[in-house]
Amino acid sequence: MKTKHITLITLLLLAFGSVAFAQTQGFIEGTVYEEAENGQRTPLPGVNVYWKIVNEGVVTDAHGHYKIPLHETVCCLVFSFISYENDTIHHMSEPAHYDHVFHSTHMLNEVEIAARQKATTINPIKAIAVQNITSEGLRRAACCSLAESFETNASVDVSYSDAVTGAKQIELLGLSGLYTQMMAENMPNFRGLASTFGLTYVPGTWMNAIQISKGTSSVRNGYESISGQINVDYKRPEPGESEKLYLNFYGNTMTMTELNFNTRWNVGKNGSMMLLGHANQNYMKMDGNGDNFIDDPMVTQGNIFFRYNYAKDWFEGMWGVKALYENRWGGQMDYLPWPNTGMTGVGFIIATQRYEAFSKTGFLFDRNDTSLGFQQQFVYHDSGSSYFGRTYYDATQTSYYANLLFDSYLVNEQHKYSVGASYSYDKYDEHLNDMNLSTHIDSTFQRVEHVPGAFAEYVFNDDHHWSVIAGFRADYNSYYKKMLYTPRLHVRFMTHDELTLRASAGKGYRSPNVLAENSTMFASSRAIRFIDTPKMEEAWNYGINLTKGIDIGWRELTIQADFYRTDFVNQIVLDRDADAHQIRIYNLDGKSYSNSAQIEANCEIIKNLDLTLAFRYNDVKMTINDTLREKPFVNRYKGLVSMSYAPGTWQFDFTTQFNGDSRVPNLSGNASAVANGQDIGRSPFYVIMNAQITKKLGKCWELYIGGENLTNYKQDDPIISADNPASEDFDASMVWGPLSGIRAYLGVRFQIK
Repeated sequence: MKTKHITLITLLLLAFGSVAFAQTQGFIEGTVYEEAENGQRTPLPGVNVYWKIVNEGVVTDAHGHYKIPLHETVCCLVFSFISYENDTIHHMSEPAHYDHVFHSTHMLNEVEIAARQKATTINPIKAIAVQNITSEGLRRAACCSLAESFETNASVDVSYSDAVTGAKQIELLGLSGLYTQMMAENMPNFRGLASTFGLTYVPGTWMNAIQISKGTSSVRNGYESISGQINVDYKRPEPGESEKLYLNFYGNTMTMTELNFNTRWNVGKNGSMMLLGHANQNYMKMDGNGDNFIDDPMVTQGNIFFRYNYAKDWFEGMWGVKALYENRWGGQMDYLPWPNTGMTGVGFIIATQRYEAFSKTGFLFDRNDTSLGFQQQFVYHDSGSSYFGRTYYDATQTSYYANLLFDSYLVNEQHKYSVGASYSYDKYDEHLNDMNLSTHIDSTFQRVEHVPGAFAEYVFNDDHHWSVIAGFRADYNSYYKKMLYTPRLHVRFMTHDELTLRASAGKGYRSPNVLAENSTMFASSRAIRFIDTPKMEEAWNYGINLTKGIDIGWRELTIQADFYRTDFVNQIVLDRDADAHQIRIYNLDGKSYSNSAQIEANCEIIKNLDLTLAFRYNDVKMTINDTLREKPFVNRYKGLVSMSYAPGTWQFDFTTQFNGDSRVPNLSGNASAVANGQDIGRSPFYVIMNAQITKKLGKCWELYIGGENLTNYKQDDPIISADNPASEDFDASMVWGPLSGIRAYLGVRFQIK
């Protein structure tokens, strides 16, 4: 089976490589200059050079140089640049060198062009369909953290993991976020112990953009991407990249308040620094559904990030350190987590400390598009002494990551390549003492992984029709004593009428951290049983994406449709169906797959009114207890309608999510669930509505007010046996819908750009 997949990708690579090289025969090249009134000429970067009628072209580089392939049928070559009239030359089919000069006498009158930034964008010439959520898109919702940044996005779902801890998980292609490689500025992050609450560790105001790609990504970043990749791009200290000073105050009706700030300053001629800070706290216990459990956990978090950037002609460097402290507790309304207060009630407490340090250095060579880069990152995560009822869990994680990359090109800039080597180190120390079980568990789990690896990647791009990314990497995992071979291929083809077709295929692996990544399973009285020793998870992913831009007057309608399939070779199964009082953990024995199809349309239907419509269908099945069945808690379909209207100093944003039904694990063996009608089999269809109004007050101030879950839809009785949490029936992990009703919020922003 493995040989079949690798052979298929090899044949595709050879076929597309042949096409790619066939496209590069014969060029016109030269330099474009700007001539001043005194006759002095200077190279002009950013000039569009394209063949008329077919609109195939290139852009001049930083030195004004261009190189464009000859066209078989068109002989009119156009030079176009803002503030100058277009110039056209006639050229036949033979290669040539031609320098073009824009004269100041042809300069147009001054014009002012103003446009609203799009909420999401996709680069049309890249082989991988990367959806970029811009800063404009992030401001269309409260976005208190990364966990709340996908409310207006059709591809990523975010849901609660349980009804007690407030942990949230993402879902991409119908698969848990564990199979999505989480990145921070193109370095792996939020892994292991951070996978449960890591989405809340990134304040929304710290982010400049978020990039989302489905399926396997580039081998440059490792082998862990299976269902996709999410990369967080933080604000940077360079002038023009972020505000000189930014403040954000936020509060909501769940009594959560938040303060964010960032400021930057220059250090000498080539350096710049930035300090980002965040603090939030809940002040009051809330119980909206009357089950005597706190709806939102009581959270106190402090988060700080300092970074320094340095750039010269031949060298660029970025360094940064982060520190986070979070105290999170909840449970019954009368729960007090501190022993000296006379501990009462049943609940949980998690005290987290997390420290990060990173560096990114790059050396630029005289040869165009040639550089040497080195990335490294250190992470220490301590979850402290965590208590879940009578279950004690203590864990620490120490991680180091290094990646060396060399980029250059073959023959010309259309044929680029990257080679490199990486090394990752992970050390986990976990101690579990579970007093809820009839067979008492008091175990220590320790694991150390050393993973050295190397990779090579070829990139072809003719700037219009074809793009190809073909990569392969090999890694060795010391803990599992296994070689990991990762082939990946991405191909893009654009037709003359701007229809873009993308296809991808590749493999991914991941090391399972069963306890760390599923600590919310402690929010129940279920016994935890390891049937097998966990093995590495691995899967193949295949995908196709179609993107079409349609001009409607002065507007553009963008339509995207994609389909992705993931086939697991091995997967860790958390079986909640075999026994209502157990969670059985074992390796996959049978099939497991995910099919996800989505269509999305975006358009500015009238001036300043943007509309997004989307629909997705999921077919996700896995072999559970020897039976191929629907994976639990995965919505079969989702619909999205998102609108944003910005007339003048006002902005109105409204989003509706239509959530389809999902399978709920079998609870027929849980007497309390049966007696109270909580053994429902399938969750119902439900609708969520969010809205926000923003008003600009002068140049520096903004006031925003909004509401989440305006339909006030809540899952009825999300906690089983809430009145008797000491019983064997207690289970707070059967969550499929919203846990709290309408949530209103108010905030104010101050910024000096």
